[in-house]
Amino acid sequence: MEILINFGYLIAAILFILGIKGMTTPKTAVRGNQMSAIGMLIAVVAALLDYNVVDYTWIIVGVLIGGILGAVLAKKIAMTDMPEMVAALNGVGGGASLLVAAANYLESQKLAEMGKFVPTYDWSIAVILSILIGAVTLTGSLIAVGKLKGKIGDAKRVGLFKAIVKLVLLTLVVGAGYFAYVDPLHSDILIAGMIVLCLVLGVCLVMPIGGADMPVVVSLLNSYSGLAGASAGFVLGNNGLIITGSLVGASGIILTSIMCKAMNRSLTNVLFGGSMAASAGVSKSENDAFYDGKVKYSSADEVAMLLDNAQKVVFVPGYGLAVAQAQHATRELANMLEARGVDVKYAIHPVAGRMPGHMNVLLAEAEVPYDQLVEMDVINPEFSQTDVAIVLGANDVVNPAAAKDPQSPIYGMPILNVHNSKTVVVVKRGLSPGFAGIPNELLIRDNSLMVAGDAKKVLQDMIGALKDL
Repeated sequence: MEILINFGYLIAAILFILGIKGMTTPKTAVRGNQMSAIGMLIAVVAALLDYNVVDYTWIIVGVLIGGILGAVLAKKIAMTDMPEMVAALNGVGGGASLLVAAANYLESQKLAEMGKFVPTYDWSIAVILSILIGAVTLTGSLIAVGKLKGKIGDAKRVGLFKAIVKLVLLTLVVGAGYFAYVDPLHSDILIAGMIVLCLVLGVCLVMPIGGADMPVVVSLLNSYSGLAGASAGFVLGNNGLIITGSLVGASGIILTSIMCKAMNRSLTNVLFGGSMAASAGVSKSENDAFYDGKVKYSSADEVAMLLDNAQKVVFVPGYGLAVAQAQHATRELANMLEARGVDVKYAIHPVAGRMPGHMNVLLAEAEVPYDQLVEMDVINPEFSQTDVAIVLGANDVVNPAAAKDPQSPIYGMPILNVHNSKTVVVVKRGLSPGFAGIPNELLIRDNSLMVAGDAKKVLQDMIGALKDL
């Protein structure tokens, strides 16, 4: 039976790897997800065949509750809320690893009393790591969800959180050393205290990080959830968990690195540098003064006339599109332009939105052709030949200050060079700063027009105006 179980884990691991490979391109992403789902099913079945399972009652109850909850969430959660859902699921994974480690610790105590278990350094370290990473992932993810929803603002006293982190880490090192080398089986109070401290650590690690850095944080927490799962696998001696957790952990780290590169920031700067908005320090009055009398406002009717004479149009989606749920209206306008012989493309920045790949998912929901989604490095040289670039709620990722202002907090961050287009139309609710907390120089350029309003409403007005021409 053990051979069969391990063979099942091996097949699951292969399917996970093939699934990850499939998700590297939009055309194969659905198949990749399906393969990963099948792999997870095989891994679950293999785990249920393990001889350590003594009662299937609670397992069946858990599967039913989890399955129903997952189905409901998949149906009810809007694509705009996908970043929050991903962050929350990362937290659930971390919380599960924390509970597994705690339960195994209690079970090991009973087995030791019966002479069936002898603690080892490997087991002790695995328990500590599973508790540490799991708890940090749980509370860190909850804070990330709050920041993504705008319920939790950027921390004002960054230094205080940094000091708490240092103190907690020092305490955890001492506690972990005592647990591993002195008394690993009679440390109930110590374990409970360490769990509380790890939960606090998760809060204090994410609180100082600004909202602009949430795409990086979500990727990193995803990696943490994988590492927590791998640690739980070592605690249980489960090869499936070790393999799966390691794959998720490694993939999350790679994605985090890509996100940091796209923002021209190091991981240490994201984690310990505090909020970009806080460092920018732009007040409302300063923001208003920056734009005063310099923004050229336009209307849907005027933009429709521009589009009527355009040969090439590039849509640049941002989080404003997600909030307005304007992906379907964008596709409808694009279809109208294509019917007129216009070359239409979509420029995708790696960190547009609040999660890696957020814009790709939203546009895929509207059935935008995959070949029209163009990555930043490919689309940038084409902007100089673009008649009209329509920016839909994007802000920092199109701000020319990133390329020319060394004093800007986003200086050096790769951006979409929409300012090189013949005409730039910015659709935005107002003149408020983006996540980075700074004004957008794009709005005051000579070739820029702004249409203020909800992206979906503005696009619908453009569609109506274009029909009337």
